[in-house]
Amino acid sequence: MAHEVRGVVARGKGQPVSLETIVVPDPGPGEALVAVQACGVCHTDLHYREGGINDDFPFLLGHEAAGVVEAVGAGVTDVAPGDFVILNWRAVCGACRACLRGRPQYCFATHNATQKMTLADGTPLSPALGIGAFADKTLVAAGQCTKVDPSASPVAAGLLGCGIMAGLGAAINTGGVTRGDSVAVIGCGGVGDAAVAGAHLAGATTIIAVDVDDTKLDWARRFGATHTVNSRETDPVEAIRDLTGGFGADVVIEAVGRPETYKQAFYARDLAGTVVLVGVPTPEMQLELPLLDVFGRGGALKSSWYGDCLPSRDFPMLVSLYQQGRLDLDAFVTETIALEDVEAAFEKMHHGEVLRSVVVL
Repeated sequence: MAHEVRGVVARGKGQPVSLETIVVPDPGPGEALVAVQACGVCHTDLHYREGGINDDFPFLLGHEAAGVVEAVGAGVTDVAPGDFVILNWRAVCGACRACLRGRPQYCFATHNATQKMTLADGTPLSPALGIGAFADKTLVAAGQCTKVDPSASPVAAGLLGCGIMAGLGAAINTGGVTRGDSVAVIGCGGVGDAAVAGAHLAGATTIIAVDVDDTKLDWARRFGATHTVNSRETDPVEAIRDLTGGFGADVVIEAVGRPETYKQAFYARDLAGTVVLVGVPTPEMQLELPLLDVFGRGGALKSSWYGDCLPSRDFPMLVSLYQQGRLDLDAFVTETIALEDVEAAFEKMHHGEVLRSVVVL
């Protein structure tokens, strides 16, 4: 049996998205059908629409979501109909070389649904990050469903499916931030502010937020930034050093994804400190650094994939922290919108007017 539902589709590079009828099949072996309750509008969805990921149009957008499992296919045992789940785009395989070495957060063979969702005329859809959750229902690999406490708000919990987990994980998992550390975060959109929140959770005592927009710096203060730097007005490297006794921060998280800001992060860290790149660069970007400086400053230069998270471990923990009042996921939600408002949400994102727009179904 197939299900005809509404979905937000990007048909071509740079074209406005459209709300269309899509066909979602019943789950096959290893798959799950999920009724989506809420889905955040992430910058990655805009990258898909702009052709910045690949050109496999048409795309079914949306991936930062929570909902309820409606049905599961043969062989599925981890989730069942009625379970409240957060969707993730890293369904670990358990058999690749990363998983076999005990590092499933780096799984190199993550699962997606085998069957294709389609337009009404049968045209196959490419679901964003293997999820496609700007829809009433979506079909995913069962491993992409992480069961969490059903009393959590879907609007808040769904944000853990991408941007918030990416930022929190960049601080806690990749950067290894711990109590007493000094941390600088360059770029204070949703991911950067989540990194600020992660550093605060981990017990960092100095948390420096850097951006060119005073509104975003105000947002960062809400999540635990102890100091803010407007890099249009002040050299951020000098400011970070001044705020850390002249040394630089223990961990600097770059949440922009540009060579200029990466260089700032590199020179704003203390000797033997850590730089974490969580901002996503575009394919043409190049980085030049004196190799002697790379050697002489020591420490670590890391990139953070999905916050190096393990959804089965991290999502329930973070939902618990949210319910305890220790992680304010609600503060990331600027507005709730309908499916037909996604294009307008992209425009607001362009202008820096929102931290997160969340589609509610």
